[in-house]
Amino acid sequence: MHDDQLYPIGDVARRTGLSVSAVRFYADAGVVPPTGHTDAGHRLYDVGAIARLELVRTLRELGAGLDDVRRLLTDETTLHDLATAHLALVEGQLRHLRARRAVLRTIVNQHTATERVALMHDLVSLSDDDRDRLLDGFWDEVTDGLTVHPSFAEQLHRMRPTLPEEPTTEQLQAWIELADLVRDDAFRRSVRRFFHDAFSSPGAMEVTTPAMMGLIEAHRLVEVEAWEAQRAGLPPDSPRAREIAERLLGSLAALTAETAGQPLDEDGLAEPRRSVVAPDHTSAPHRHAEQAITGFTDLLGAYVSLMATIGGTPQPDPEEARESERWVAAALGAAGSPGEDAPGR
Repeated sequence: MHDDQLYPIGDVARRTGLSVSAVRFYADAGVVPPTGHTDAGHRLYDVGAIARLELVRTLRELGAGLDDVRRLLTDETTLHDLATAHLALVEGQLRHLRARRAVLRTIVNQHTATERVALMHDLVSLSDDDRDRLLDGFWDEVTDGLTVHPSFAEQLHRMRPTLPEEPTTEQLQAWIELADLVRDDAFRRSVRRFFHDAFSSPGAMEVTTPAMMGLIEAHRLVEVEAWEAQRAGLPPDSPRAREIAERLLGSLAALTAETAGQPLDEDGLAEPRRSVVAPDHTSAPHRHAEQAITGFTDLLGAYVSLMATIGGTPQPDPEEARESERWVAAALGAAGSPGEDAPGR
């Protein structure tokens, strides 16, 4: 196109992708007036007007209002400010659309009863504060009167997911399921009974101290590291694998010593090492531990799984956990017997 050339409205429509009536509308609305007219009164546009019409078409397709476009073209606002304001609007609409899609998919997948649709929509539309209040109410009820160290109850309260600012439909569906779960009276009673039974012994206060909880969390983090290394294919006889396995052994020994109320020394590593390298699945402590883990998993497995989905953190399945245990045992075996030097010792 030539800068000094004027084009009839039909050419302008073809070049901008607008209809002739749309070009006329924007002219009559004062958004992009014609540059001139023919002797017969037909509208003519120069290249600058055509460029503005192309911008108008793009902005309108992005959802910008006519007044906003007019303000931009008359320099009453900037493109950055207009885009910023409109981006916030679009993102808000997307959040609402994702919430609607999550509800609709849940209805389709779960054959939801009609009377629960409004409730599901309310659940998925809760604010962060509302979600926290719902989960706080659940944990307050199930831990009320529990004879444990206060820090343990606080740690249970922290067992909650954080819904991302831009959650996927799957994450929103998982939140609906989690909210439904913690609102269920039967589930609340079962969780409350489980914790009160599990921590009914006189030593419950000691095993739930901040020191013990810190050791448990440290051990869990090394377990996760070992699981990730095993999944990544790290050979168990490699120096890195042996170093991870030795740290896992050390955290287990520290837990054992804290539970027994004894100082951690070199001799204290022998029994944890045997329990990892050659576990006795028939021993009473092992059976007791497995029963406790099974009870927790059976009851709160759905909660933990939904929490992982919402937070985007995958959880290992039981078979993967067993593979990780075998990997750690092999790494410790490669590190040598208890009397030999090994990495991390």
